[in-house]
Amino acid sequence: MTKKILLSCAGGFSTSLLVNKMKEAAKAEGKEYEIKAVTAAQVEDIIEKDAPDCILIGPQIKYMEDQLKADANKHDIPLEAIGMQDYGTMNGKNVISQAERLLG
Repeated sequence: MTKKILLSCAGGFSTSLLVNKMKEAAKAEGKEYEIKAVTAAQVEDIIEKDAPDCILIGPQIKYMEDQLKADANKHDIPLEAIGMQDYGTMNGKNVISQAERLLG
């Protein structure tokens, strides 16, 4: 079964660019993930409806990490903020590695 990786940021725009970089990196390594980006306001709804396997949030909403983590923990979904360096450089390969670490 394909693992679902959910990315979230303030507006969803910058993370959608990162989603594309992550998909390219995963494809290059012969891996397949379902990766999508949503706004921070949509995370709770997505957790309920879509049950992602892990959630990565953009550094610009790191202040919301505890609140989002509380929702994710209710469903045993690991959540972590993406490192500023990897986010700023849109390093899809490193962010895939971070997600894989969360997926265990």
